[in-house]
Amino acid sequence: MSPTRGAAAPLALPAPGRPDRPRGGRFGALAGWAQRHRWSALLLWVAVLAAVTLGSQAAGSAYKNDFALPGTDSQAATDLFTKHGSAQAGDSVDIVLKDSQGIDGRKAAVEKMLAEVKGLPSVADVRSPYADASAVSEDGTIGYATVTLDGKAEAVPKEDVTAIIDTAKGVEADGLQVELGGDAVRGAEDKGSPTAELAGILAAVIILGLLFGSVVAAAVPLITALFAVGAAIGLIALASHVFTIADFTPPITMLVGLGVGVDYALLIFYRYRHELTHGAEPAEAGRKALDAAGRTVFVAGCTVIIALLGLVALGLGSLQGVALALALTVLTTMAASLVLLPALLALFGHRIQRHVLKHAAQAASKGEVEGRRWRALAAAVQRRPLPTLLVAVLALLALSAPALGMRLGFADAGNDPKTSTSKQAYDLLAEGFGPGFNGPLVVLVRGDKAAGQAVRSELAKAEGVAAASPAMPSEDGALSTVIVYPKTAPQDEGTTDLVHHLRDDVAPNLEHDTGAEILVGGSTAASQDFAETVSQRLPLFVAVVVGLSSLLLMLVFRSVLIPIKAALLNLLSITGALGAMTLVFQEGWFGVQPGPIEAFLPVLIFAIVFGLSMDYEVFLVSRIHEEWERTKDHSIAVREGLATTGKVITAAGAIMIVVFAAFMLSPDRMLQQFGLGLAVAILMDAVVIRCLIVPAIMQLLGKWAWWLPAPLARRLPKVALERPADS
Repeated sequence: MSPTRGAAAPLALPAPGRPDRPRGGRFGALAGWAQRHRWSALLLWVAVLAAVTLGSQAAGSAYKNDFALPGTDSQAATDLFTKHGSAQAGDSVDIVLKDSQGIDGRKAAVEKMLAEVKGLPSVADVRSPYADASAVSEDGTIGYATVTLDGKAEAVPKEDVTAIIDTAKGVEADGLQVELGGDAVRGAEDKGSPTAELAGILAAVIILGLLFGSVVAAAVPLITALFAVGAAIGLIALASHVFTIADFTPPITMLVGLGVGVDYALLIFYRYRHELTHGAEPAEAGRKALDAAGRTVFVAGCTVIIALLGLVALGLGSLQGVALALALTVLTTMAASLVLLPALLALFGHRIQRHVLKHAAQAASKGEVEGRRWRALAAAVQRRPLPTLLVAVLALLALSAPALGMRLGFADAGNDPKTSTSKQAYDLLAEGFGPGFNGPLVVLVRGDKAAGQAVRSELAKAEGVAAASPAMPSEDGALSTVIVYPKTAPQDEGTTDLVHHLRDDVAPNLEHDTGAEILVGGSTAASQDFAETVSQRLPLFVAVVVGLSSLLLMLVFRSVLIPIKAALLNLLSITGALGAMTLVFQEGWFGVQPGPIEAFLPVLIFAIVFGLSMDYEVFLVSRIHEEWERTKDHSIAVREGLATTGKVITAAGAIMIVVFAAFMLSPDRMLQQFGLGLAVAILMDAVVIRCLIVPAIMQLLGKWAWWLPAPLARRLPKVALERPADS
């Protein structure tokens, strides 16, 4: 039989002296079991999905955001607040009032409402706008009351925040507008529907249908992915009772699970289809497909999981829980691809076989040769490898360039939908008091009352400060809190500069003069601390993930240059994605509201994309390596490698691109950024890098692509990525 085409190539050679007895591996044996017990395997997955779903619904979820960063000023301030029983220990909610005739005429009704709010659960204190002249705009038309919560916004029950919103809104009347702002309010507002998820599923169905021309063939990979995603979401909800998992994890799980699940199932299914066209019966084709492409899926999935678990070591609060949840999702999709998919192929094998053979016969009658266009593309690249390489790399570098100016942070209410009360409160505060009132800094003074008053006086005069509230003492009198309002909006660079100015210049002088300890905290400062911590720890994380992945490729391909090439190109696709995110969401291209890139997204995107890029790298280069071992002609190897894998790589990439891009339809800015970043990264990787840059580099390297120093070759263990599907 001719060498296999269209899937990742085997790297292990048949055992000497036994050419007539192909030896299946463990993945082939697993496929054989699933095929023989197809109904048992299917019922097992149905039972697991039902049990996990019912269990998660009965137990409920316990999602909780935790962006605590020990060692930072903002975290130290929060800890001291809690220790000393300060009324300002928690985050706050702003009740913003506007009356064109002046809010003084509404004093009785507003004071009554504030008294009711003060008695609500999770409320530690309420400060009326009538008790502080600075809480009313100069023209007297806009004012705000500060509701201090008894904990951080992410820890306050949403129903308690909803009660505050409803109570405050109850005082609205003709001429009086009441809006509420703050992180707790934003978290309590309903912002979306499953439109993005449904659009992604529909797009995947359309692409699979066009690819295979059969409803059954298109449904098999999608059903596999949906089973995996459903089980993963239930498991993550249960895990949230044990681990700290952020409340934005489920939609990200759906996003990654659908893309990766369909991708992995498609790689195996495409190999299965290839085996059918070469005369194998459905059962044999299923075993060969799993014994070959299943190994590629396993290695790629393990790479993603290792990269995600590397995020745990970063110590970034609930991001650790997100990493664990995504790792569990990838593990579930691998299990579904290796067990559920063979069972489905056994159930529908003969129907799929008839369709595949009919389609192959029609193509043969028309003289069509599989991979003809990809072979022509490879030949064109080989004729001019250096110009192709330079143009493609320069294009990716140009797309990556904006990432050098990327600002990390968190979107605020200014990025919320215009109809939300948080967005309207944001706009009213900016109108009445300036943009800085939407991102106050909470300055803690650890000293006596006189020290608190002295610090407040100096802070009010500091450059970049619009106003400072009176010093508010804690219950035991050991602390005072001053709320500082910047002149600039929370997302502006001016606010970042102010935090550094207060910490590095103002606070040390005040500590020397008053003998007090001063810490700058609050949600705005905490967001900045989180972003800076990510930036500081990212290089180490990247180095570890790249190093481990490069070592794996060195073991698999026994080459020094292949891992270096793969690492650099993977990084190039990721930086290109970050550059696109910067242009759209930070610079405001296409009418998007400008703002920072969500601080935790770069590390998440890196972990996921690096693993998926490794998938395509192994799939393509292993096929090139097989042809090299067979012919020792690097030109033929490169050409045939792309010819036999180009279609499945671009098809798998297209599915992930549309699934990820569908999340641009989400009203959540974070999901929009995540979807765009992943879609651009996969587009660059599957099309530009795998179809243009890799063939050009492999052509230029020639036989040196497989060079490994003799001393290193003797010490490295031999690792076979795949067993040959036939001998």
